[in-house]
Amino acid sequence: MDTFSSYRVDTGNVRLHAVIGGEGEPLLLHCGWPQSWYAWRYLMLPLSKRFKVIAVDPRGLGISDKPGGGYDVDTLADDMFRLMDALGHDQFLMAGHDIGVMVGYVMVSTHPERIRRLAIGEGTIPGASPSPEMIPDDRRMSDFLWHFAFNRALDVNERLVEGREDIYFNYQFASKSGHPDGVPKYARDFYIELLRRVPGTLKASFDYYRAVDETIPQVRKYVTKQVSTPVLAFSGALACGPMVEMEWHTLAANVESLIIPDCGHFPAEEQPESLLSALTGFLSA
Repeated sequence: MDTFSSYRVDTGNVRLHAVIGGEGEPLLLHCGWPQSWYAWRYLMLPLSKRFKVIAVDPRGLGISDKPGGGYDVDTLADDMFRLMDALGHDQFLMAGHDIGVMVGYVMVSTHPERIRRLAIGEGTIPGASPSPEMIPDDRRMSDFLWHFAFNRALDVNERLVEGREDIYFNYQFASKSGHPDGVPKYARDFYIELLRRVPGTLKASFDYYRAVDETIPQVRKYVTKQVSTPVLAFSGALACGPMVEMEWHTLAANVESLIIPDCGHFPAEEQPESLLSALTGFLSA
């Protein structure tokens, strides 16, 4: 509380909630689905000793505005640039998880001069690599990715999940973590309460996946040219494993990688010390 303050920032298109604090070069932290700025809580205070930390709720998530559209990756990337413009930061560092991977990719593809270094993890980019099989031989891939098809459905998924948010989202956290309690109960309760209580949040969380129809052709505009921004690709050994690094070697010319042992899909919460060490070294270079 002595270091961080909570802000609602009017970007011109949407009001975004961000928790901001610290001294030094600005560092934008972008969470993934179905989380909020709170996903970075273990890392924010130590990072604030070196950087000005800006942990954002992207549109639709947390307590940011929840417009009826704009969940395609081009619009999401524009949101982040507008946020940093409103805060007065022309150049900055960025770390992104899950959804933040594709957002960070489009940002360094469109305005590489603005992002000095990019750390991204535990997500692949729709349109950048061949899509996974719908019914793979190895059911572990189905277990890990089935929510894409469910979340992408129209209309029916809200009706199935509303009133049962604790069942659906607790399953997502438990099955995608390296261990069932990898994301602690108090954090799961916080995320789920936002999805349950804040109007429009549940729908917006699914709209990210429905907008994949727009995101895929947008991403395919950028993959013909490698980005030059230095990239750290991180992942959990029990989740994406080598997939993040493999994809980014086709997209960027300067890639470092980190696969964190005994870690699932949520490194910032499951293995924060390992991720903090890697981020500090990479972003400080």
